[in-house]
Amino acid sequence: MHAYAIQPSAGMVKLDAMENPHRLPPELQDELGRRLGALALNRYPGERTNQLRDALAAHAGMPEGFDIMLGNGSDELISLIAMVCDVPGAAILAPVPGFVMYAMSAQLQGLKFIGVPLTADFELDEEAMLTAISEHRPAVIYIAYPNNPTANLWDDAVIDKIIDAAPGLVVIDEAYQPFSSRSYIDRVARHEHVLLMRTMSKFGLAGVRIGYMMGPKALIGQVDKVRPPYNISVLNCEAALFALGHQEVFAAQAQDIRNQRMVIQAVLRALPGVKSWPSDANMILVRVPDAQKTFDGMKSHGVLVKNVSKMHPLLANCLRLTVGTAAENEQMLSALQASL
Repeated sequence: MHAYAIQPSAGMVKLDAMENPHRLPPELQDELGRRLGALALNRYPGERTNQLRDALAAHAGMPEGFDIMLGNGSDELISLIAMVCDVPGAAILAPVPGFVMYAMSAQLQGLKFIGVPLTADFELDEEAMLTAISEHRPAVIYIAYPNNPTANLWDDAVIDKIIDAAPGLVVIDEAYQPFSSRSYIDRVARHEHVLLMRTMSKFGLAGVRIGYMMGPKALIGQVDKVRPPYNISVLNCEAALFALGHQEVFAAQAQDIRNQRMVIQAVLRALPGVKSWPSDANMILVRVPDAQKTFDGMKSHGVLVKNVSKMHPLLANCLRLTVGTAAENEQMLSALQASL
């Protein structure tokens, strides 16, 4: 293994990490600064964290009878799920290629990870998934909705079959929900073994590190037993509450990103030698003739994207492009064309 590496990005158009490219307007920066400056940093986090839980539950439309818990980003929640399900013979299953933390959390906890390949068009392989569930009886199944790095939503009917076949927990990961055309939130209450996970990173607060997970109270209560005390700092909590008080600003940013995604997709469809896939996230997966050459070329033009070509055989010669501002996207597309 190696530690998680962050690509140096100083002086570059940074489109490698699915971040919201928009910063807070100056007047909101000033208001947030005053609120953060007034906090009692000498005290451990207290009841304000519960106010954030309530605000996020209302924001997400959490079903009745559910509870919500917070994590230091979704990464911590994924690690806690692996920890709480660490019983003899337990395994974690997920489609691949997918979010790397599903496999890492299993391996770091000493659990078996079963990756079930997607189809060539990055759809769920229904037969392979159901066969793997029957054979391995996983304690946890992850379904990213939409998926990273492929950016697509999967067939709801297939997801329902997977949930029905699951012997343990199913975690629906809606990290990219602000940019998606669908959500599972309206159907999650049908099941007693399904958790739904979201993050404020794609909402526009990647630097604040707030992930949250909703599910039946009994399940959330079990996972919450292994949560470290005070895992959400008072600064992060207050910044999240502040953002939820200005939801319209972040909703407008998300709409701009969705609009820009359409612009990028139209240009990509006209580029010879480039194949792109539909996206319900703030990223677009493309296949080029030579991923490393194109990645290096774009970098030399001052644009940083993500080379995912070695993550999985299905991603051969693929790059992942984050949707940025109009100006950033124009520079990115120009660099892509020049580097093909």
